This record gives sequence, structure tokens and C-alpha cells, in this order.
Amino acid sequence: MSQDPRLEPALAAIWPDRQAVVTPIEGGITNLNYRIDVDQEAFVLRLAGTDTELLGIDRAAEVEACRVAAEAGVGPEVVAFEPDLGCIVTRFVSGSPIPENELGHEAVMRSVVASIRAIHGSRPIRATFPVFRIVEEFRDIAAERGVEVPAEYDDAHAVAGRIEGSFAAAPAPLTTCHNDLLNANFLLEGDHTWIVDYEYAGMGDPFFDLGNLSINNDLDEDAQALLLRMYFGDVRDVHRARLALMRIVSDLREAMWGVVQQAISTLDFDYVGYADRHFARLLANAGDPRLDGWLDAAGATV
Repeated sequence: MSQDPRLEPALAAIWPDRQAVVTPIEGGITNLNYRIDVDQEAFVLRLAGTDTELLGIDRAAEVEACRVAAEAGVGPEVVAFEPDLGCIVTRFVSGSPIPENELGHEAVMRSVVASIRAIHGSRPIRATFPVFRIVEEFRDIAAERGVEVPAEYDDAHAVAGRIEGSFAAAPAPLTTCHNDLLNANFLLEGDHTWIVDYEYAGMGDPFFDLGNLSINNDLDEDAQALLLRMYFGDVRDVHRARLALMRIVSDLREAMWGVVQQAISTLDFDYVGYADRHFARLLANAGDPRLDGWLDAAGATV
């Protein structure tokens, strides 16, 4: 990982005249992340990627969401925010990544769902996450910047329109949502799950978080059933249907995120392949013979 020229000014602004040990954190696909050790304390310093506002990211709103998640006991404490440098610093939280194949274990799922429910039950934040409009904005931004929007977008967008119409019959109350529940954003410490990275957090449909978690972590049908049981207790057809449909919508968001990143990112990452994989999976799931039944069932009140 190359050292960003903003790193030294950020260290000087946050820890003036203190010795900091800097260790790059590999694996980010939007931002640059570093572990910072200062006076026997550990922090994570993140430097925002290029033009990330085009991804719908508002760093001040992200900091607000981080603080709300910390209040809820599931996000790390925000230590510093240097907006001119695109820099956010949080406390380093202990914990281990959760292998995807362990999410289907009851104790692990219980911990993860408890933390998601804590976010959903936290106080409202100012940011919003209208996912159906976001994918359309991504299409427009990509086209304006000379990136060819994949042909698969039209079919995927048509399916998303049907899903949006079904949900509109009985909208779920908006809650504070994370909206980026990739496996890398979970850290398990004992029986507690920390959730990190709140750059896409906003008021939205909680079923998007559940679908996002489910599809991004390749939950099989048994694990999906466990997820719904842990979250709702009494699971009904509308819950199953909305989860299945939001798995499709989540992949559309991920696919179009990958398309926009082709226009703006300077990181060494295969965004074309990323978009292609998500388009392929969402269209495969949209071809499920149960789709019409899901659309009918999803129109019921949650």
C-alpha cells in the first residue's frame, strides 16, 4: 500500500509531537486505512478515496453515523475528524473476522443480528439511503464520466422497479441502517459483534441490511432462515419474500457501485470484474421461479 500524502499532515494534526507507529491495513476497496499505535493506544485512521462523494458518501454524515453506532455499543468510538484531509480516526477494536461458513452457526448469527438490531434501534441520523434512486444515480454518473453502463443494467433495473412497487404497497418504517454489511465489516470479540465502516449509513429499509448481509456473505437457505428467526422471532411469508428480493436489490447496488468506481477510483482493484459478478448473480436470482410469489407476498404489512 502506498503512503498517501495526507497521512503525515493528519498525524501531525491529531497527535502533534507524539510518536506514532503506522501499519497499513490491507484490503480496502474504497479508502486507505492504517492502524496507528500511539502511547500504548491503538486507532484506525482512514483517508477517503478519490471523489467518493460520487458514491453518495458524506463524510460528516458518516461521522454522525459512527457516533450513533458507538452510542449503541456496536461501533468504535470516533476520536478525530479532519474533513479537509478526508480523515476519520476511530479507536481500534479487538476482534476477529467471521468466516462466512460460521455465520450459519446459531451463536454467531445471534451475535451479528443483535448488533444489527442495535443499529436499527438507534436514534435517527440525517443521511438517507433511497437504494432504488441510488442505483439510478450511479448509472447517470458513470455515463457522464464515459463509463459504459453494462447491458445487464436494463433488465436488472426493470426487476428492481417491480420490487420497489411491491414494497411500496406496505413500506417498512425507515430505520438507521448500515447498508454495507460486507464480511470485512464484522469483528467478533467473544460473544459481541463489532460493526465498522459507516460511510453508507442512512435512514432506510431494514430489509436492505438483511438482504445485504445475506447475499454478501453467501448465506444458504438454512442460514437465511436462521437470520430471519433471530431477527423477527415469528417469521412470516412477507419476511422471507422481502429478504429474497432485497438480496437482488443489494447485488444491483453492488454492481452499479463497481461501475461508478471504474470512473473515479485510483485504487488497484478489478471493479469491472466486481460489477460483472454482481450482475450475473442478481440476474440468476431474478430468474428464480419463485420471484412472482415473492413479489406478491412482499406487498403485505411487515
